[in-house]
Amino acid sequence: MLGFFKQFFEKKPVEKERPPYYSIVCPYCFDKFEPDEVVFRAAHTKENDDEFTLQEDERLNAWRRKFNLSQQDMEAVIEPHTIPEENRVYSENVLVAVIDRYGVATRRRLCPSCHNELPISAGKMPSNIISIVGASQVGKSVYMTSLIHTLQSTTASNFGAACMPLSAEISRKFRQNYLEPIFDRGMMLESTNPNEQQEPFIFQFVFKDDRRAPLTLVFFDVAGEGMVERDYLEIYAAHIKNSSGILFLVDPLQIRTIRDKIRLNVGQEEGEFASRYDEPREVVISLFENFIAHQQGSKTNIPTAIVLTKSDMLQYLKEEDSEYIQPNSNVFRNVIHQGYLDQTEFENINGEIRRFIEKVDRPFKDAVDVYFQNTAYFAVSALGSNPVNRQVTGVITPTRVDEPFIWLLHQLDYIDRRDAP
Repeated sequence: MLGFFKQFFEKKPVEKERPPYYSIVCPYCFDKFEPDEVVFRAAHTKENDDEFTLQEDERLNAWRRKFNLSQQDMEAVIEPHTIPEENRVYSENVLVAVIDRYGVATRRRLCPSCHNELPISAGKMPSNIISIVGASQVGKSVYMTSLIHTLQSTTASNFGAACMPLSAEISRKFRQNYLEPIFDRGMMLESTNPNEQQEPFIFQFVFKDDRRAPLTLVFFDVAGEGMVERDYLEIYAAHIKNSSGILFLVDPLQIRTIRDKIRLNVGQEEGEFASRYDEPREVVISLFENFIAHQQGSKTNIPTAIVLTKSDMLQYLKEEDSEYIQPNSNVFRNVIHQGYLDQTEFENINGEIRRFIEKVDRPFKDAVDVYFQNTAYFAVSALGSNPVNRQVTGVITPTRVDEPFIWLLHQLDYIDRRDAP
């Protein structure tokens, strides 16, 4: 009898109700808006109709000029409010197509701010953006390449998913400009030039279980110099502000207390490294000035993975400086997370790198604690070894490169976190 009454008084877990639609974050300009605010690109031209001839798209060209991208005339932009309700097509409460006055349908939805074309899932699924930030020379482009390569070759399969580029053009550019030079020819990429920016690389982490929403991944290769130049960073403030997760990359050579020890043990001259290293704390200050200061309580609650890059170089600290890194450190051992975030492995690496950063760069650790509410620490090696004369010899063996991403998957409620059986 007691059990009969108990069921009426016990609180049952409240399931999250799926909203009728999701706000959209443009993966190009990172403006945030609602699905009914989109505009459309006409699917045809009419030479005898001024509204439907090829024409300059001022908003798209203004965006492309920021990145020195080529500009061209485009088909007309259609405002949905000019289209009768019966000629608007909806799917899952989201406006996905319009039929113009010539009876031609278009599904090419555009961001109302920059007029770039939006992903098909925009509005139907959450717009989750992962930002990669860090100062010059930390290896953002190389890490991005190694991460996407790992996601596509192993991680996606381990989590019942596929990592797919959003378009054939993105696939081609990524393969030709990033993947093949590094993984096929062992060549290092040139440093990203602030005056030669590219469009973001957009991938989707699509689960085979269609009841789970795909995760849209936007890797925006911001030039490192921009992270400490306020005027330049303002362009990307909205991108970082509207991110769902941040990968904050830190190079061991940025850390003054160990830079010379690593350099001398590697046997290279100062000139072979970057001529100027911005300290990690300076990047935090730039982020604070441009967006964190404007958040509630002057902090950000965006999950942020602090990622120590080039972890293979820490081997030169093992013997001489065992108070920093032990010979049996987790840093040098690759880990594969399959189906969930392995709690023991995560806690081990998170604790070790937190303590390491606290020893070698306490001001940076304190700045992170002050401005970021949700952080975890990781160490990765995108290549598995240190390039010599910008060339990798032997087989490239990425180490723990996907672990920060897998932690972000957990933070965004895509996967569980538990101990391995």
